[in-house]
Amino acid sequence: MATRREWMQRFGWMAALWLGGVFTLAAVAYVIRVLMQALGMR
Repeated sequence: MATRREWMQRFGWMAALWLGGVFTLAAVAYVIRVLMQALGMR
């Protein structure tokens, strides 16, 4: 039986990984947008 503490820790890891993935995708999208604007201006 998994204890409540283990479930909370597992959920915390999942949330951290999910937030990290979302942040990474947002950062990549932002960089691509800036690069496209820079290339479009030239």
